[in-house]
Amino acid sequence: MSPRRRRVTALAAATVLCATAAPVASAATPDGAAHTAARTTSAAAAAQRAALPKGLYGDGDPRYDGVWRQSMALLALHGAGAVPAKKAVDWLTGQQCADGSFTAYRADTGKPCDPAKAPSDINATTLAVQALSAVGGRSETVGKAVDWIASVQNKDGGWGYSPGTDSDANSTSLVIGALDAADRNPAKTTKNGKSPYDALASFQLTCGAKGIEDAPGGQGAFAYQPDKKGRLSPNNDATAAASLAALGKGVLVRPLDRDAKSTPVSPLKCASTGGGDNSDDGGNGSGNGSGDGQDSGGRSALDDPKDAAAAGAAYLARTLEKDKGRFTVVTPSSDEEKPDYANTADAVIALAAGGHRTEADASLKWLADHLDDWDKAKNDPSAISALMLASRATGHDAAELGGTDLLERLTATGPAPAHMPDSDKDSSAKDDGGTFPVWAFILIGLAVGAGIGIFLSGQRKRQQL
Repeated sequence: MSPRRRRVTALAAATVLCATAAPVASAATPDGAAHTAARTTSAAAAAQRAALPKGLYGDGDPRYDGVWRQSMALLALHGAGAVPAKKAVDWLTGQQCADGSFTAYRADTGKPCDPAKAPSDINATTLAVQALSAVGGRSETVGKAVDWIASVQNKDGGWGYSPGTDSDANSTSLVIGALDAADRNPAKTTKNGKSPYDALASFQLTCGAKGIEDAPGGQGAFAYQPDKKGRLSPNNDATAAASLAALGKGVLVRPLDRDAKSTPVSPLKCASTGGGDNSDDGGNGSGNGSGDGQDSGGRSALDDPKDAAAAGAAYLARTLEKDKGRFTVVTPSSDEEKPDYANTADAVIALAAGGHRTEADASLKWLADHLDDWDKAKNDPSAISALMLASRATGHDAAELGGTDLLERLTATGPAPAHMPDSDKDSSAKDDGGTFPVWAFILIGLAVGAGIGIFLSGQRKRQQL
């Protein structure tokens, strides 16, 4: 899920300049002046936080991820059994443009969206659809968004990050999740006879794919996009997203049954010219999702999306196992490999969705053991939410990981939920109410006891507003 990890160079440069200039100024001034400067800086930071919308999660600049992080927060809250505050849901709904799309962030929702200044963002739109579908009561907003998404589908059946851009595995995957959340069939959402699954297939490194010869052990992986020569390269981010989407699912997957047996991963087998295969998994997998041996026989795509998902999951599991349960990434500013926490969490969700509990648990444990090493896991809504969704996907409590209360961390970054799980306390009195407060449930219970059918009917209608 690349959108939450996009960085804007100008913003980063400004941050670095501020961080490096401050110590010089402090060193050149007396202690009293330095303390005054510190107070001024704190006051400025407080003013910036105060200027942010009250319904928004997170206190960072929302220009590039406001809709994304809000959607992640709502999904995680819902997944943990909390009822989000009404103003948090209203804030996200209010970000929608007249045509049904969402941009990354609209500072002034009183003005029409201007594509020249802030183009529609397919990734933000798709995640907003998943979040609003989950919390319920926003069917009109969801419907408009899905209609817009369908209207900008590319000829290959996929989507790029904005209308008119080349399709990529991540954006196409997010669209599949949105369509599923909105009860639309991705397979029937087509352009020129091509569905999103057709687009996804074009990004997978199968035995006959261009680039597979340069990627030993990369069979089953997905590329973000082909290069200029049409060659594919394995991409962990794209593989996690596409392996989930090929199952027709979004990020809020059905939790694993902890009592069910783990589904073994089934690597894609590619016969080499020497009669062997180029798999480096030690031969402990046997093919497609049904357990039958599979060799794609030089085909450029797998016919069944579930087979594609199984091959992608096997690549994820193999790569994670090689790297001690987590992905690594080399940042542009350093040649040193660093843990890739976010993509590891995404991989846990994809593996869990495929029933691969053993592999998902192993990486979730790594995340739990290294939770305090990830600075974003302390107060970044997207990061905290990703961890909560990963924990939930594996059948564990979404509210905590490794003894750490993630739900508490998330709620500290934004509006208090109208209702917390396993609590009789309704926070709507001190907030502004949620999508369905606790007192409503109590009244419904009384109504059932008294046999007042009309009251129940009225409450159900309210939920659709």
